[in-house]
Amino acid sequence: MTLGARIAWDDTVLPFQLDRSDIRGRVARLDGVLDRVLEQHDYPPLIEALVAEMALLTALIGQTIKLRWKLSLQVRGDGPARLIATDYYGPTEDGAPARIRAYASYDAARLDPEADPFSQIGSGYFAILIDQGEGTEPYQGITPIAGSSLSACAETYFAQSEQIPTRFELSFGKSMLSGGRNGWRAGGVMLQHMPKASPLLAGDGASGEQGLLSAFDVLDEEEGENWRRANILLDTVDEFELIGPVIQPTELLVRLFHEEGARVFDPQAVSFGCSCSSDRVRQSLSIYSAKDIAHMTTAEGIVTADCQFCGAHYEFDPETLGFEAKREH
Repeated sequence: MTLGARIAWDDTVLPFQLDRSDIRGRVARLDGVLDRVLEQHDYPPLIEALVAEMALLTALIGQTIKLRWKLSLQVRGDGPARLIATDYYGPTEDGAPARIRAYASYDAARLDPEADPFSQIGSGYFAILIDQGEGTEPYQGITPIAGSSLSACAETYFAQSEQIPTRFELSFGKSMLSGGRNGWRAGGVMLQHMPKASPLLAGDGASGEQGLLSAFDVLDEEEGENWRRANILLDTVDEFELIGPVIQPTELLVRLFHEEGARVFDPQAVSFGCSCSSDRVRQSLSIYSAKDIAHMTTAEGIVTADCQFCGAHYEFDPETLGFEAKREH
């Protein structure tokens, strides 16, 4: 692949469909997005790996949402990695990029630098939230943490909460780029069986970890065979094929699924982006009284706020904050 072709697929999600198998999917490649997400913070390597995996999952899942919608993924646990949170903002107009941001909260003193990153989450839950905008009720689905990775948690979520068989194959990490610069790269494939109008449980019920549903619990015999075949083909993918730059996503799909009738759709560009602003911070503080605002005021006579996602720093006159503000800003 030429340098220009490689760059053309960076920070892009390519949707596709396997017509023979009634399966849809996405191929994602991220590099600059991950660099921008992670450079906002000085995370330990364990936390960087969790944030990178979560951001890649978010790009793959988020591509299905409509213009201007917001999708959020959250993992909360009782281990030293307490929270991994990501947001995906749908494009504001046709042809515009989607935006991704991510944040982690952790207890540095409890982290085991030699441990598997996922083990540092402990017990907790995996959640997906969808906000369709003003005048609508946000949707939230939650499942217990299960499996041995964040992608396994997402697979369990879709089987349990949506009854949609889902598979992820991901690769991510730091790589040495030409010129000697280290940068994050990630790539992955997501498969989903097309949802049925009224999914029925097959067999004797839930067969997944902790008594949760698995993909084959919601597929009949023919669907299960199609799903098994597509997964066997995906098992042959090489880690380097996922992150590039050896093969383009379109070529990867031909290599993996040429007998499944792979059909691609328009790619979606993604970029780093944050929704924070002075007005949003001010609005979040509007629920507090003047007394509460006084407790937040520094010795210099200002109220400060920092965005956890992008690191933006805001300073305010305390008299302009809260529901007892004395004057308009």
